[in-house]
Amino acid sequence: MNLPVLAGTLSTVLFALGMLPMLVKAARTRDLASYSPGNLVLSNVANAVHSVYVFNLPAGPIWALHMAYVLASALMLAWWLRYRQTASTRSDGGTAVHGEGSAVGIHISEKGEL
Repeated sequence: MNLPVLAGTLSTVLFALGMLPMLVKAARTRDLASYSPGNLVLSNVANAVHSVYVFNLPAGPIWALHMAYVLASALMLAWWLRYRQTASTRSDGGTAVHGEGSAVGIHISEKGEL
């Protein structure tokens, strides 16, 4: 394996590992309120357009890196679309309080008690 391919492989692994904490946290907490829907949509469109370029290159680490970005941005958009309704409504029918500080996530009926 030559040096450029080795560097591409190593950087691909590092970039993919760097995305894992974001994906795990988003999957675990289902809290994607801090993500911009415009950015998520634009990232997915850009990845689709960029795929035309990447998949016309010889197969290599760039394909794997691009697929990691495609999958991560698609997952984040899908999760944002899926969980945005559930973020404002709790399973017990109450509405969560969205704001700053310690009041985040406190049920509206519990806010006065705390």
